[in-house]
Amino acid sequence: MTIRKAVVTGGLVGTVLALDLVTKSWALRALEPGRPEELLGGLLPLTLAFNTGAAFGLTIGDDPRWVFVPITVVAVVFLAALIRSADEGDHLRVVAASLVLGGALGNLYDRIRWDRGVVDFLGPIDLGFMLWPIFNVADMAITVGAIFLAISFWREESGRSGDGSIEPAAQSHPSDALDSQ
Repeated sequence: MTIRKAVVTGGLVGTVLALDLVTKSWALRALEPGRPEELLGGLLPLTLAFNTGAAFGLTIGDDPRWVFVPITVVAVVFLAALIRSADEGDHLRVVAASLVLGGALGNLYDRIRWDRGVVDFLGPIDLGFMLWPIFNVADMAITVGAIFLAISFWREESGRSGDGSIEPAAQSHPSDALDSQ
């Protein structure tokens, strides 16, 4: 891994992890489970909750953390390999995978430290057509990173020719616009 990728990855993973741990610590001290508080004049509801399941409260079994811990460890290894193998110029992929990695580590910490589940505290948010579930900083990083990762893969795939090789981007010249008139 190049120094640039290592710095970007370390900086983003460290920032996401630190923000996640600090905000969860604050939520555990300041909020009571099931008693919603309001922030920013009610714009952002805060509700302390413990999620023992996956995203959006999906759950399997009585103590699913021992299912999610190994899955997360495999995901962490995959993300590290993805970052390492990313082309030097693919900044979006490095940033995306780093965000997901930081969020995964933040939620993994909660799953390992206790059986209460992952600490969530932001929300629920009424979007008018649905109630968005309670989440945390790690979840935000994972979501944004996953979207960026999908864009990175899409851009890579749309640049491939039928034989799987990468085609060079089409170069346009100002005179091309005149020729088409």
